[in-house]
Amino acid sequence: MRRRDFTTGLLLACATGAQAQERAKPHQIAIVIPVGPVASLNDPGGRGWGQVFLEELRRLGDVEGDNLTIERYSGEGRPEGYADLARAVVDRKPEVIVASTNAVARAIGAATGTIPIIWIGADAIEAGLAASLARPGGNITGVTVNAGDEIWGKRLQLLKEVVPFASRVLYLTTRTELGGGQFFRDASRRLRTSIIRMPVREATPLEFQRVFAEIAQDRPDAIIVSAIGDLSAHTRLIVESVEKSRLPAIYPYRGYVEAGGLMAYSNDSGELWRRMADDVHAILNGAKPGDIPIYQATKFELLINMKAAKTLGLTIPPTVLGPADEVIE
Repeated sequence: MRRRDFTTGLLLACATGAQAQERAKPHQIAIVIPVGPVASLNDPGGRGWGQVFLEELRRLGDVEGDNLTIERYSGEGRPEGYADLARAVVDRKPEVIVASTNAVARAIGAATGTIPIIWIGADAIEAGLAASLARPGGNITGVTVNAGDEIWGKRLQLLKEVVPFASRVLYLTTRTELGGGQFFRDASRRLRTSIIRMPVREATPLEFQRVFAEIAQDRPDAIIVSAIGDLSAHTRLIVESVEKSRLPAIYPYRGYVEAGGLMAYSNDSGELWRRMADDVHAILNGAKPGDIPIYQATKFELLINMKAAKTLGLTIPPTVLGPADEVIE
């Protein structure tokens, strides 16, 4: 072999090896949830969102343990620690950060203006996370569980069909959420029901204890639970507190009904987390988060827990039971 051929071949082999090594380097992303164990990443909205998210990534060719590394973090239900957690995540320099709830996304957004953030939560514009749904701008995009104010009127109407005597309905929310809007007010007038707003100061077990002690004294006829992520991070605690109050309630997510709640008019969390995975894949392949429109929930399902209805002595009317997407016995 001539020296020139040998040298050329060696250079080509080195270049090919370097390219292969570069291709073999996995992408790195981080997932941050507000509460719960990072090992299981159980979905507060139900149907194992972690599994749905990973399955969609695999379908797109992003496989954990192969060309993808995922670091998981939990805020452990301590909002006062979100800022420190956000800085720790950013210091790891992931290519994309997946953030669940407005509060977590705000903390991470304050820690970095460059790392792309894929967020899921309530109203992004109201929370100051995006300029608009069509063109969010900055380094944040994702999906919103907020399908518009009319969804609150629908939930109130369903609750009234199950509990026709309900004239005073408590709306469990947070002090930072506006929620409900004109459609809520219109529906309450049409259904001759007054809405009592009950905001929690912070989503902690001690605060829920205080709020439900106040609810026990006030004795509304029923409860509507807000869809804001700060509350859904405490699904089981809220359901258990509602059960102790012996009040009928309608919830915004499947997970509440699976935890024993009476009924839910819920967006399809699987659809939303598949969209999240699509956004992650797009950004790993060069897309800019500010150019990806925020996806708004469009698919909803009605779930009824018959065991909870029996415990409360309620008969679910055919007008609600018939259209239900799932009935849990």
